[in-house]
Amino acid sequence: MDIRLYNTLTGTKDRFTPLSKGVVGMYHCGPTVYNYPHIGNLRAYIFADTLKRMFLHAGYRVHQVINITDVGHLVSDGDDGEDKVEKMAREQHKTSQEIAAYYTDVFLANLRDLNIDTRNTHFPRASEHVPEQIRMIEALEKKGYTYRTSDGIYFDTARFPAYGALGHIDLSGLREGERIGINTEKRNSTDFALWKFSSTGTKRQQEWSSPWGTGFPGWHIECSAMSTKYLGDTFDIHTGGIDHIPVHHQNEIAQSESATGKPFVRYWMHSAFVNLSGVKMAKSAGTFLTLDELKRRGYSPLAYRYLILSARYSSPIDFSDTSMEAAARGYTSILRSTEKLVSVEPIPSHSSYATKIDEFISDDINTAGILALIPEILGNSSLRPGEKRSLIETIDALTGLDLLKKPSRIPKEISLLLEKRNEAKSKKDWKTADALRTEIQDLGYEVMDTKTGQEVRKI
Repeated sequence: MDIRLYNTLTGTKDRFTPLSKGVVGMYHCGPTVYNYPHIGNLRAYIFADTLKRMFLHAGYRVHQVINITDVGHLVSDGDDGEDKVEKMAREQHKTSQEIAAYYTDVFLANLRDLNIDTRNTHFPRASEHVPEQIRMIEALEKKGYTYRTSDGIYFDTARFPAYGALGHIDLSGLREGERIGINTEKRNSTDFALWKFSSTGTKRQQEWSSPWGTGFPGWHIECSAMSTKYLGDTFDIHTGGIDHIPVHHQNEIAQSESATGKPFVRYWMHSAFVNLSGVKMAKSAGTFLTLDELKRRGYSPLAYRYLILSARYSSPIDFSDTSMEAAARGYTSILRSTEKLVSVEPIPSHSSYATKIDEFISDDINTAGILALIPEILGNSSLRPGEKRSLIETIDALTGLDLLKKPSRIPKEISLLLEKRNEAKSKKDWKTADALRTEIQDLGYEVMDTKTGQEVRKI
């Protein structure tokens, strides 16, 4: 398969060739586990999963890393302010470890709901890789890339001439105070912290001894240390949201290549925002929706996945009730059409559709093109049912939409409770309806109120 991917580093669509034959190494910037992931955050992992599925379809083995940032990410997204995890711990009167564990579990549950394939995927935690981060900072210090200020050890970006090459960033636009933060001790506005000192007179919940004093690692060094530990000094693909291009990913490249003397990543890929009312979703501004909120509104997580895959990963999506309802209807319609194929024996298809599927997925992950083929395939009278089944299986493996799931048999007890709940809802007896939902859940089934009625699935 001739795979071509848009590479943020080169600014062109490049033919993919792996570093090691038959194997792909991928690193995806993971969540900072201080709050619920919003559906805009989750788009990046749907994209990463589709990328993985494409490589598996093409016959590659995939080594995948998604980091968990549980320390070091400050509220400014730069080098100033309080640690996001510690701030949430203080506000909720819990430990940082409790906060990180809770929101990590939420994130992993979201991945399961979205049918994201985590086989052969490693989820390293930043707090468990501090020695590796210290060693990388020591390597940078030995080579003369660091300097000390009153609040930490910083990387001198003037020593790395290629800084800003990713995405062809205009460094003059990275003015002091815009994501970088104001620090008069920094030599250059783009310099960033590798190690932050704990404030005098206060003890952080998470801090470590180091050659430079007690403190904690900077946000950027975590990704470099963990990605190179698990994938090597140079690896194939690094992904993230487009908001990581100007700062976080520039910093990863600068410190990694300066420490190792080798190219860091061969293909950089970035997914676009999901906007809410035309504005980027942001936890800091309180303008976001969680996956659980979508479920409470009656939408299947896979209907949201369908919405995301209906657009190019590099194109922004404007989320609205209208767009979500349309996606839910489209996804439900497909499921109803594919139900009749569940029991059909698949046979290879020699139609042009198999070629089209490969062409779309290998052309910079064109999932929208693949989804457009589904009604064509299902409505094509010249295709035998077994051929349709085979083609839909291929599309399902690439999109992760669970298009051929067998309708689960609902026990009679659950069916009776659903009937009672439906009757209560028709009478607008919401208290009884909620009580019946809880009773059904206690019996091991989850109820979702969709636009087409109640849907139930085994938990």
